[in-house]
Amino acid sequence: MRSTNFSVRPAVALAILTLIATGTPATSQQEKVLHNFKEGGYYGSFPGSSLILDSRGNLYGTTPIGDIREGGIVFQLSPKTTGTGWTATTLHAFSGIAGDGSDPVASLIFDAAGNLYGTTYSSGAYGWGTVFELSPTTGGTWTETILYSFGNGSDAQHPGSSLILDAAGNLYGTTYSGGTDNLGTVFELSPAAGGDWTETVLHSFSTGTDGQYPQSAVILDPAGNLYGTTTLGGAYDIGTVFELSPADNSWTEKILHSFKPNGHDGGIPFAGLTMDHAGNLYGTTNFGGLHGYGTVFEIGPASQSEKILHNFSGRPDGEYPYAGLIFDASGNLYGTTTDGGTAGSGAVFKMTPTTPTGTGWTETVLHSFGAGNSTDGSFPDAAVVFDALGNLYGTTTYGGTYNDGTVFAIRP
Repeated sequence: MRSTNFSVRPAVALAILTLIATGTPATSQQEKVLHNFKEGGYYGSFPGSSLILDSRGNLYGTTPIGDIREGGIVFQLSPKTTGTGWTATTLHAFSGIAGDGSDPVASLIFDAAGNLYGTTYSSGAYGWGTVFELSPTTGGTWTETILYSFGNGSDAQHPGSSLILDAAGNLYGTTYSGGTDNLGTVFELSPAAGGDWTETVLHSFSTGTDGQYPQSAVILDPAGNLYGTTTLGGAYDIGTVFELSPADNSWTEKILHSFKPNGHDGGIPFAGLTMDHAGNLYGTTNFGGLHGYGTVFEIGPASQSEKILHNFSGRPDGEYPYAGLIFDASGNLYGTTTDGGTAGSGAVFKMTPTTPTGTGWTETVLHSFGAGNSTDGSFPDAAVVFDALGNLYGTTTYGGTYNDGTVFAIRP
């Protein structure tokens, strides 16, 4: 298996799972590389996060490496108004000095006013990462504000996930380390008077059967509960799905599922969750399943029982999904695998429910990276996103003209 963890990404002790699945052969889709990243100079390289879109069809993302100071960048890709192609613009280059962050490994979010929010894994005032805001100016530039620097005392450390925003303007996220036992946290940032922000650690992951080392974002349900995954910990130390519920000015954690090394269940979920209208949770595991190449799973809201929807089986099927899933309007799920596909360079896949209740699912590989094309992207670590026309967009960590990663589109 290829390792895609940069120095800015946490190293995870991987459990050895001897486990097996079925895959559907790849089908041809119209994939196009929109942008080739290039290491050195003022360029970004090796993107590992998902993209977001604005109402004008511009794409935004991060790279953990880039600019002459190599602190990483926030970039924008805009479709050209004349002709074809896309224009890349660096909105902010992180320096890691004077309190600035460095190594942004997570995707961004917008607020209603058009400001961007994100995290950096490293640097800041204490060296353990930051939460930042980028605000557009009338001159077309963007101004960065560090909202919070992690690592003061027993605080949270190393935020490796993207953020979510609630209706009151509070931000939520996870950190891979820090907290009471240095096993990671879930935190909240709340706006305060004078433009300041107040951080609260909602949960510190602990030893024993609790989850440990969360690497993905949390999601919020209509009742205000948070859901997420941890890469390790749980009853068998290969990861968990957890719920945090607010009660009396505190939060109560519940482990919904501990992944099991039983030759069937998945393990080591790097990705976060997505929820359908019925409250079912969907996600991926990087390992485990019948073949050991990872799974797509579902957890129901009532009994919290887990169902394996797909076992990745290796080429030409995908292998080792690192990112989460998204729904389309018809209830189909889409995701990526870092490896596998026809050429072993990763894949984009689709999960289609075969019954009205979604009790059966069929997987189809939409695109295999690198198959017969040396300039294609390779090894996608991030989830895909849709635009209003049904086009899929994503990033690959490697591949492209300079082998430093790409932004790609898949046309329906």
